Amino acid sequence: MSQVWGPPVTRPRRDQLLPALHAAHDATGWCSPDDLDAIAEHLGLGRAEVFGVASFYGSFSLTPRTRRVRRVCTDVVCVAAGAVRPDDDDAAAGVVGAPCLGRCEQAPAVLETEGGAAVDPVSAPPVPQPADHRVLLRRVGVADPTSLDDYRAHGGYDALVHARSLGAAATRQVITASGLTGRGGAGFPAGRKWAAVAAAPGPVKYVIANADESEPGTFKDRVVLEHDPFAMVEAMTIAGWAVGAEHGIVYVRDEYPEARARIAHAIAAAEADGFLGADAAGLGVPFRIEVRRGAGAYICGEETALFNSIEGHRGEPRTKPPFPVDAGLFGAPTLVHNVETLANVLRILDPAGPGPETKLFSVSGSVVAPGVYEVSMGTTLTDLLRLAGGLPDGRSLQAVLLGGAAGSFVRPEDVGVALTPEATRTIGATLGSGAVVVLDDTVDLPRMVLGIAGFFREESCGQCVPCRVGTVRQEEALHRLASGAPLGSVDDELERLRDVGAAMRDASICGLGQTAWNAVESALERFGAFGRLP
Repeated sequence: MSQVWGPPVTRPRRDQLLPALHAAHDATGWCSPDDLDAIAEHLGLGRAEVFGVASFYGSFSLTPRTRRVRRVCTDVVCVAAGAVRPDDDDAAAGVVGAPCLGRCEQAPAVLETEGGAAVDPVSAPPVPQPADHRVLLRRVGVADPTSLDDYRAHGGYDALVHARSLGAAATRQVITASGLTGRGGAGFPAGRKWAAVAAAPGPVKYVIANADESEPGTFKDRVVLEHDPFAMVEAMTIAGWAVGAEHGIVYVRDEYPEARARIAHAIAAAEADGFLGADAAGLGVPFRIEVRRGAGAYICGEETALFNSIEGHRGEPRTKPPFPVDAGLFGAPTLVHNVETLANVLRILDPAGPGPETKLFSVSGSVVAPGVYEVSMGTTLTDLLRLAGGLPDGRSLQAVLLGGAAGSFVRPEDVGVALTPEATRTIGATLGSGAVVVLDDTVDLPRMVLGIAGFFREESCGQCVPCRVGTVRQEEALHRLASGAPLGSVDDELERLRDVGAAMRDASICGLGQTAWNAVESALERFGAFGRLP
């Protein structure tokens, strides 16, 4: 395991808990009671604490299982493509159902691993566009993702050299002036984060690349990590230097073993050539990066739940304030960005001048050419679908799920909308994580909605009552409607659903509960799924 940085405390530390659980799990295929006892003793924790963490994360089996595991995706895109959840009896043989694997362009998808590593090699990047039509993805499929020299030959580290010539303060100002906002869904101004972390007191600060890309229908960050990993190393180095952080962490979801391997290789190569270390890339300050492996929890895409996961706790969100820029990982000021946001840092700091602002979209479902598409901000949904080859012959458009499971179903008459946060809000939708799931007239919409409700019920961390109870009640009501056995009339059941949805949206403490009703609401109100239109 690579060097782990944190507050100056005596080792062993609790933040080694997830790595220890992964090591035990990879060795045998499950975490046995003896494993849990040994880990608890080594880390000085109670066995109940270790069990509580291990049982929280979907990747850890606490019953015997083989080292080789086939995870069958049972989420929205794969269900629409015919995926069926394996029986519980199959788990002992290593065949298990799994939430979105981030391989939506391959639906129905299966991920086979042994000892935590992918059995099959990294596939070709699912980017159908020619390289000369791309900015953020211009090296994908062009430069060798395992070669630092090839990365540099294709413009790698030019942005860092330019930032160094500007100075840290001016670099922060350039990011602020660019108007860059977060591309993970929240859209918070990046420059404000950089300025706040830089101004925060304290000797320890962190930069985190949030690569826990778990939103069903989203796989753009996986493509960047697998096929342009040095870009993440360079962007994080710039960000760390600009805000005064010496420590970087890439938190990668467990379902991305190839991405973890690629970014770990890039980090090692960069450190060997002096681009990381005591004098990172000649910036005159130390900066190092490590990879942390998630463990199958959608909620850890929320930044404070991610902190808890790294620190060795259950991935439960924290109440804000304090905000991460003031007190984040280990209580230190922390800059958190998702992968696409960090990729934009290199675009903005290109010495030839900032490239055009673009947005990455993961397009899947009923299209001829699913994949990741990079388009100019403001491109219409119609044009994006055209880029993806449109629908197969003989099919007609039923709906588009925009923004993933936390997004909304869009009607065919609304696909002319411009893909900007402002325009999508006018039709009651959101860009979210950039997921675009296309449904033709053969897709069973109610089945998809039931799958979304089941996803949120399974992924709720259970910390707050509105989400813990609401996601269960939502799924129960939908199943009653689907089976033709509502409590009272259909109208009574629909009104009950609306009440539950409003309670989750208004009272849940994090985005999971606040958005768990979005797609369900849009399916009910715009398409009359499970009942009648209002």
